[in-house]
Amino acid sequence: MSYEGEGEREEKRRERGEEERRERRRGEREEGEKEREEKKREKKKREKEREEKEREKKEREKEREKEREKEREN
Repeated sequence: MSYEGEGEREEKRRERGEEERRERRRGEREEGEKEREEKKREKKKREKEREEKEREKKEREKEREKEREKEREN
């Protein structure tokens, strides 16, 4: 074997390693983006649930107030 062949193989090995690292980083980045999107969806869902609970609470309070008014009238 010549030194030239060794150098070419070493270069190809190095390039393959670099490409694997790039692919791994790309995958990690995409996974991170998916996690961020999932967190956004969860936050939005929690906010919507909170708003719904608040709305229901206000409705119950209105009903109670109506009941109190009826009691006062009687």
